Amino acid sequence: MHRWYERRKAFRNVLDGSACVHPASVFDPISMRIAKDLGFQVGMLGGSTASLAVLGAPDLIVLTLSELAGLVSRLARASDLPIMVDADHGYGNALSVMRTVEELEVAGAAGLSIEDTSLPAAHGGAGNPQFISVDEATAKLRAAVEARRDPDLVIAGRTDAAGPLGAQEAAKRALAYQDTGVDAIFLVGVKTKADLEQIAGPLTLPLIVGGVGPELLDKDYLAAQGVRLCLQGHHTLPAAMHAVYETLKHLGAGGAPANLEGQPSAELKSMATRAHDYERWAKEFL
Repeated sequence: MHRWYERRKAFRNVLDGSACVHPASVFDPISMRIAKDLGFQVGMLGGSTASLAVLGAPDLIVLTLSELAGLVSRLARASDLPIMVDADHGYGNALSVMRTVEELEVAGAAGLSIEDTSLPAAHGGAGNPQFISVDEATAKLRAAVEARRDPDLVIAGRTDAAGPLGAQEAAKRALAYQDTGVDAIFLVGVKTKADLEQIAGPLTLPLIVGGVGPELLDKDYLAAQGVRLCLQGHHTLPAAMHAVYETLKHLGAGGAPANLEGQPSAELKSMATRAHDYERWAKEFL
């Protein structure tokens, strides 16, 4: 696992620090390199983003573990930016979670989260999120820690309970998950300072938050509550989707390529593709 040592150490340094940072939402090698070049400290591969990138499908857990691991491997190969991976429910029961950790560790993830949502959605659920028991969730997290071979790989216990079940239930779950040996707690859907403080108060592990309310978008405040990563959503792939649509729409309607808007400069293309490295290698080896 030595090839991933530096990036996993860098990710742990973020979690062990005192500041809250925003990760970059990444989905392919180019987005990884751009995020690195722009100074982001962490890349975040969301489950919804992975499903869109690989399948062009919504986030309904139709992506497989092998497909996710393959995408993570391509991202890790392209850049040394640490990647935090949304591993959803771990693709099954506790033994499946162990396999998920093994595959994503080998693929090059710097961190991954396992959540307590019951996935995929069951028949008759009417679209409402369901949650596994605290006992099952803690067993899955303990299994994840057991499966880890590289001690620098970050494992986060995630709960989405704050919205559907309330802050009190989320606080109970987060406190239970903290005792499983995980490295961080990932909270999704916390909307108010009062709720965050109720949940974060008894916790000692670093926090990751996503889907927060507007009053929580203050990095200094979040840092004081122990939050080290605050997701801003996954806007990069939808932006790329829009750009592709507008480009093809223009060309399909007979527009001239010279009149296309939003095309990258030659400098940006060279930087994102690492063309200078390939030119150097070609001169040396060809």
